[in-house]
Amino acid sequence: MYHHLPVMLKEVLEYLQPKSGGNFIDGTLGGASYTLALAAAVGPTGRILATDLDELALENARQKLTDLNLNNVVLARTNFKNIKEIVAAKFPATTKFQGIVLDLGLSSAQLEDETRGFSFQGERPLDMAFGDELKLTETIVNKYSLLDLTRIFREYGEERFAYQIAKKIVEVRRRETIKSTKDLVDIILSALPARFRASRLNPATRVFQALRMETNQELESLRAVLPLALDLLSPAGRLVIVSFHSGEDRIVKNFFRDHNRQELEILTKKPLGPSPEETNANPRARSAKLRAARRIQTRSPN
Repeated sequence: MYHHLPVMLKEVLEYLQPKSGGNFIDGTLGGASYTLALAAAVGPTGRILATDLDELALENARQKLTDLNLNNVVLARTNFKNIKEIVAAKFPATTKFQGIVLDLGLSSAQLEDETRGFSFQGERPLDMAFGDELKLTETIVNKYSLLDLTRIFREYGEERFAYQIAKKIVEVRRRETIKSTKDLVDIILSALPARFRASRLNPATRVFQALRMETNQELESLRAVLPLALDLLSPAGRLVIVSFHSGEDRIVKNFFRDHNRQELEILTKKPLGPSPEETNANPRARSAKLRAARRIQTRSPN
């Protein structure tokens, strides 16, 4: 069974305000918690489009929808940046949506999948791709230049020892191909000063995050989807984004700001975080930031 705890589900639904007969998009299906809650709220006359690149997530959702006898969900295996094409193929041409949600986090099921390398626990292949058509993480590690590795570790991982880690990777790969997560973790640890190896946060965390984001082009996809989502919203339709990385949150914040009072009304002056109760129950939720905005009617020029 696909295991994943939804992050800030209550808050997401409060901002989306789903009602009977509404159309909604869950661009990051994951464990399907948002999708199932929306499907129940809109009822048989509403429709939900749920997209994900991970076939495991789609298989899990199909089973849950069958078990719950829900027939108002359209599933599509695709990156959310392709929602315009999916909507055009699956919905009438004039369809607009009352809400769109994106949860940009990694699911527990993906971290626990031993056939891929999202987790730095154990020995797994260097594969952090959400879908088959994406870049190979092993290629990034073994082929990217010293400067490019340093850049992604610094920008995506916010890793203070980005250069030292990248330099060590380049040194090791001259002798042998780096193939497993364990190989990479050992290299990361060997590149760090001894006092930083016993940090409460695993020293590999930031590098693995950076590689995953580069593999899946996550920031580029987020930049691409936001204007498309805005265009798909009906007047008063709501856009809710849950991010886990400062770069993601910055992109959403700037997009909302740039469209504020023209096409969007910002509903969250500051990003909303999870409750203490949620972070106690699900520590992975601690870095979540929720931003929400409402589509306003575009004024016709005078």
